[in-house]
Amino acid sequence: MNKTDKSLENSQVDLLARHDVIIIGSGFSGIGAGIRLTQEGINDFVILEKHENLGGTWRDNTYPGCECDVPSALYSYSFAQNKNWSKVFAGQEEILTYTEKTAHDFGMLPFLRFGIYVKNIEWQEDKKVWFVFTNTGTYQANKVISCVGYLHEPIMPKIAGLEDFEGEVFHSSNWDHDIDLSDKRVAVVGTGASAIQFIPEIQPLVKNLTAFQRTPQWILPKPDIYVNKFFRTFFHLPFTLSIFRKSLYLAMEIFGIGFRNPTLLKRLQGLAKRHINRSIKDETLKKKITPDYTMGCKRVLLSNHYYKALSQDNVDVIASGVQKIEGNKIIASNGEQCEADIIILGTGFHVSDVPIAKHVKGKSGKTMDDIWQGSPEAYRGTTITDFPNFFLILGPNLAIGHNSAFIIIEAQLNYVTEALKEMRDGDISRLEVSSHAQKIYNEKVQQDLKSTVWNTGGCTSYYIDENGKNSIGFPWSTLKLRKMLANFDNQAYTLDKNK
Repeated sequence: MNKTDKSLENSQVDLLARHDVIIIGSGFSGIGAGIRLTQEGINDFVILEKHENLGGTWRDNTYPGCECDVPSALYSYSFAQNKNWSKVFAGQEEILTYTEKTAHDFGMLPFLRFGIYVKNIEWQEDKKVWFVFTNTGTYQANKVISCVGYLHEPIMPKIAGLEDFEGEVFHSSNWDHDIDLSDKRVAVVGTGASAIQFIPEIQPLVKNLTAFQRTPQWILPKPDIYVNKFFRTFFHLPFTLSIFRKSLYLAMEIFGIGFRNPTLLKRLQGLAKRHINRSIKDETLKKKITPDYTMGCKRVLLSNHYYKALSQDNVDVIASGVQKIEGNKIIASNGEQCEADIIILGTGFHVSDVPIAKHVKGKSGKTMDDIWQGSPEAYRGTTITDFPNFFLILGPNLAIGHNSAFIIIEAQLNYVTEALKEMRDGDISRLEVSSHAQKIYNEKVQQDLKSTVWNTGGCTSYYIDENGKNSIGFPWSTLKLRKMLANFDNQAYTLDKNK
């Protein structure tokens, strides 16, 4: 008896429910997946969510100043466009409200199962089903769609002495609103996308703020404009919002050309440098926060307030990571130090080291993590050899860096639903991408990534995994992505009919 058979034998008595499809996660991907399934007449599914409410990253991240850095008109489903965004770049609460309203309007609430934490997922080859082991028992499904997303599991840095720090410590994605920052000495570890939003918000409150910056970021001005009633009325006219959305999409696609031709992005660095010069006069600080790599190598950020906050008298920037903590003293790798009452970790999320990979076991009995060995790989970012009937939304090599994640999500959901329709209409019980198709596709991906800014820009980023491979970036335009995922290419798969 193999490992899979043992799992089946031991878990039969605990079976809670059987479904055709199980969706994991209730962020934008999970809610979108449920909507697309119902639109295709597939209604035997549930959405498992470990929290007590939906929303994904926009439920979890409630730090001060949290907002999107993609225009709201694009950061939404194409089939559920919102005519009432209050700002060009919406804030966390407004985005969460949009998610909740969309789930309600499209009838997703009956499919949601809250408070269910997925522990492990195992394929049962003889039964052609997945067993999903949770904190409440075991679910069975013929297909699984993983919608856990990129910004799911925060990175908790391993810093000597952190556990013994004498003050309060929390990660920005789990903001402790009960802690009063007023007149406190605050240390911020990390200066990425979250930190540049919350630092300007907390700077006026604190006694002093020390930001530990391992690598500076390229930051562009943010056209953060409130949308008045006139323009909201304008968007209620036929086609106007769709035209505006398409215009934004094309503009961002033009910007995206630079990611594939880094010399173009170098020209934009002048705009970013002028942004620095307008806000910061201190030459020492300027030198600390000016990157020495090509723009786009790390995520390009937007802010009108970050540099102004850094230039205030109660803020200090230490251009180094943290080496250790002794009592309430934080010591940087370059020897600089400060004392703090509170540490806020703006250290980001596990991206290339996909957290769910440790918990999904395929037909061979190996987990995704075992097979990937630190370098995630999938066919068209969606299906994986050795994992039949398993679909991964926002999978390997699908990060675009210049446009809305909804472009990827909707393209993938189209591909997945086309696959599920083929399985339904062809009475197919098992679908698995061939190792050859996956290998050829990923060889082409890696070849075309070689000239992108992520590979050539001269920085260290989450795009490059622990093996030095770019397992995150998508090397082509989203126009090509959408074309690539427009139809299910069954010739790349092994399809087994029901017996």
